[in-house]
Amino acid sequence: MARILDRRDVLKGAGALAAAVAATPLHAQAPPASAVTEELIQAAKKEGKVVYYTSIDLPMAQRIGKAFEAKYPGISVRVERSGAERVFQRIGQEYSSKIHAVDVVNSSDAAHMIVWKRDGLLAPYVPEDVAKHYAAEHRDADGTFASFRATLSVMAYNTNLVKAEEAPKSFADLLDPKWAGKIVKAHPSYSGTIMTATFQISRDLGWEYFEKLAKQRIMQVQSATDPPKKLGLGERAVMADGSEYIVFQMMEQGQPIAPIYASEGTPLVIGPNAVFKAAPNPNAARLFQSFCFSLECQQLIVDFGGLRSLHPQVKEKAGHKPLKDIKLMKEDPAGVEKQGDEIKKRYTQLFKV
Repeated sequence: MARILDRRDVLKGAGALAAAVAATPLHAQAPPASAVTEELIQAAKKEGKVVYYTSIDLPMAQRIGKAFEAKYPGISVRVERSGAERVFQRIGQEYSSKIHAVDVVNSSDAAHMIVWKRDGLLAPYVPEDVAKHYAAEHRDADGTFASFRATLSVMAYNTNLVKAEEAPKSFADLLDPKWAGKIVKAHPSYSGTIMTATFQISRDLGWEYFEKLAKQRIMQVQSATDPPKKLGLGERAVMADGSEYIVFQMMEQGQPIAPIYASEGTPLVIGPNAVFKAAPNPNAARLFQSFCFSLECQQLIVDFGGLRSLHPQVKEKAGHKPLKDIKLMKEDPAGVEKQGDEIKKRYTQLFKV
């Protein structure tokens, strides 16, 4: 039976996979790459479904599911979407009750993969595209997970409420009294993306920054997908953090929103995928995992979802600022491990809901 782990027990934050994997003892070498065979497809069709737990925004997750269903008729995808920290808690509770409902999981907190792997819950499975195209730092050495997606936690503003030349250019700019009561941000206790962002910002700018920001009468929401939506509705003029890919999606829908890449640096968040060893639909799970890392799906998450892909054959979308041109904050999974519980405690004290 899997135990429910306190955050003190885990490597917290969505840090670089190479560093995260280094923190976990290796148990076996990765299995050989697995191609999608007719035998696998037919076995998956007999199971008829796959259950996908994810912290990706629901429309994007459903689009992935629909693309898979179109490619493999007869296999349905059930999407269960929530914040990364809630997904982690749900799976812990289910496994403690001997409920094995999830087939494939995606999380914006790479630490979750380390915990599940350490507890022996993940099935070694290496899709062919991962073996052929993904850099070593973006795939677990034992083959239990790989980097399905990447995104940034960005600032942004409502273009109807704020002129481009007057928009904040840095985290420090958000402390200007003129932004009081006009800022929205997400919560590290709910979102793995925001846990990572909060750690990096508190490390680089100090907790004094958050202490000052908390005095700006912040609108506090949960998921990293929520702040852009509040901007689009005009409920706030600026967001302090949130998912870049949601900003991109909303811009393409014609909504009045634009990203800001803070001069101090922008947090980068890696979101791995894994198959569970006790998956109720093991063949469909493996087929879905292979699909997720295919060039077809990876291009889809970039073109439709605005996410960043680690597949080297994927083409970046026109109009999206290339990662190489963005100043990124340095990842430190070990640092998050030491400070994660303190981050949630201190943050909650400052930003009372």
